[in-house]
Amino acid sequence: MTTAAKPALRRKTRGSGVAPLLTEGLSVVLGAKDLPIRVRGWDGSEAGPAGAPILEVRSQQALRRLLWSPGQLGLGRAYAAGEIEVPEDLFAGFTALSSVGKLANTYPSSTLNARSRWRLLRIAARLGALGPEPTPPAEEANLGRHGRRHSRKRDAAAISHHYDVSNEFYSLILGPSMVYSCAVWNDEHTSLESAQATKHDLVCRKLGLKPGMRLLDVGCGWGGMALHAAQHYGVDVVGVTLSVEQATLARQRMAEAGLTDHVDIRVQDYREVKDGRFDAISSIGMSEHVGRAEIADYVTLLKELLHPGGRLLNHAISWNAGPARPDPDSFIARYIFPDGELLTLTEMIGALESDGLEVLDVEALRQHYALTLRAWVQRLEKHWDEAVQATSEGQARVWRLYMAASALGFESAKMGVNQVLVQRPGGSSPPLRRTAWAFEQAIPHPSSHRPREEGRT
Repeated sequence: MTTAAKPALRRKTRGSGVAPLLTEGLSVVLGAKDLPIRVRGWDGSEAGPAGAPILEVRSQQALRRLLWSPGQLGLGRAYAAGEIEVPEDLFAGFTALSSVGKLANTYPSSTLNARSRWRLLRIAARLGALGPEPTPPAEEANLGRHGRRHSRKRDAAAISHHYDVSNEFYSLILGPSMVYSCAVWNDEHTSLESAQATKHDLVCRKLGLKPGMRLLDVGCGWGGMALHAAQHYGVDVVGVTLSVEQATLARQRMAEAGLTDHVDIRVQDYREVKDGRFDAISSIGMSEHVGRAEIADYVTLLKELLHPGGRLLNHAISWNAGPARPDPDSFIARYIFPDGELLTLTEMIGALESDGLEVLDVEALRQHYALTLRAWVQRLEKHWDEAVQATSEGQARVWRLYMAASALGFESAKMGVNQVLVQRPGGSSPPLRRTAWAFEQAIPHPSSHRPREEGRT
């Protein structure tokens, strides 16, 4: 072969290798003829639009997972296992993938028709990817052995799966505030810590907290809200969580702040709180775990724990992309929030109002959660090696996929997050205007607590 013939050979073989077949297989799985991604195979070959985000398929095992679970779950498993990768711009790659075929639909199907399945089988055979169903990554939840959905035992297992990962891991992502919910940003240049403090202060002002009041923080996490309310508003707080690791660190934080006499952190189901009533209740990022069938009981129970005139603030993610229903085969359900359900804002307000609670204020924070998630992804990328060491590479990959995809979900308005403030009838009347909380205010100086009264509980 002469030297002059070599360039012609390169042109002829460009696009050869496994990449063209992988592209065809992905097209079948996603239900899209033209993919806006460039596929790179395990042999280094590439196919697809030049300059498009790259999806790297690292082994035949990835295709085998898609053969057995042809959709979001198969892709998620392959990503968690490190069998596929977005090696360059994470958000650009996920945006491209989520814009096509099944992944662009509200409820992507995980099944293929007979013709598509036969076509995928032929592609898998040519690539040596046929074989038994691969074992799911260790990070996948399995709650079936814990009883019926939303029983107390199963809810505890679901919370443990998500939150008892590693306090060190969470600190790398969330930062010193250890706040795992949507922050409130003045602008995109605000620091994450400042934005989380602003969120807590907004909640405190909406609840009308004053020294000597008693606050119940449902799903208290690592104690961020309890800490802020006790330090800056002089209230006594009961915080409940089902996560042992969360409670351990939250108690440590209260001790370091000298607040153990004023903040009681419990490992307790909210349905087991018997020492009400409270002047106010905060529920931040917790009702997503309750479930549609249980939401009416959740509202009734919290209402009964409030003094007449007491306020409840429910801060929750909402589903904005059509009628919601649980999808047990979604990546989120299998890896992040097993048994979790997102209600629409209409459903949430309806549940609160149907029990006689008066709605005082509704605030949408969708864009704020997108900024929060991008900040968390940035922290994870910055501390990647430490995050892997604190848990596992699979867990870190699960969280990278979950947070990046969720940020895109909020940016596209498929999901929202809302603070709904309600008041139990009776007691003091609510303010005539929203000026008590609607305008920017400085976080107050730490308040001194009133001495405990004799016999006060």
